[in-house]
Amino acid sequence: MTGAEQLAVLAAGLGAGILTSTVGVASLLSFPILLAVGLPPVVANASNAIGLTPGALSGSLGYRRELREYPGITRLVLVLCAAGSVAGALLLLVLPPGVFEAIVPWLILGTSVLVGTQPFITKRLRERRGANAADRVQMSPATAFWAALTGVYGGYFGAGSGVMMVAVLGFGLDLELRIVNALKTLAVMAANLVASLIFVFLADLDWVAIGLLAGGSVVGGYIGAHIGRRLPPTLLRVLIVIAGVTASVLLFN
Repeated sequence: MTGAEQLAVLAAGLGAGILTSTVGVASLLSFPILLAVGLPPVVANASNAIGLTPGALSGSLGYRRELREYPGITRLVLVLCAAGSVAGALLLLVLPPGVFEAIVPWLILGTSVLVGTQPFITKRLRERRGANAADRVQMSPATAFWAALTGVYGGYFGAGSGVMMVAVLGFGLDLELRIVNALKTLAVMAANLVASLIFVFLADLDWVAIGLLAGGSVVGGYIGAHIGRRLPPTLLRVLIVIAGVTASVLLFN
């Protein structure tokens, strides 16, 4: 890579770290940059997962206050997404490149719509359950299943997985959006970390790109957590939807 290309990858890492902790479409920024500087798709994907892991770690650290509020859910999200990402990472290594290209944009677009409509749907469902219905602060088997499946996708490719996790947790639990966003960042971290361990031993990697992404993302992730905590819930939801729709449109092209 030239000096200018290295600077572009570093900047992509910074921006992706901020996106990881806020709207959750980090790979849609960093992955195309890696392709643009000449990395093959599978090498770029695996290197991207490893390079963005420090950003998700620092973002989770920035959200530590939110993650402590529901320790049981935090632990379960961590375990489910870590386990799911094992399957996703192995799928990346054994399936032909681009096998999910046709379905991924639809997945991201659909979950973006769900994130946008979730408050209205949840309100209707709560009315049907009764005004005095207790808040759902325990993960149901169905929610756990979809969280694990999102972990599989996170280990395979990951673009938009944060948006998907916001939708899963938003529908399955009655938690404030700032806490859901913290759990989403933790989920991305778990998926990236486990997938990274597999990629280190089994995948072709570009360690220069990984180092540059990691350096940028670790700063961006921590900054993003502080931004995400301060954004009003409605604005944060709108930004997540816009990011998800934009990501799906880019992937359609």
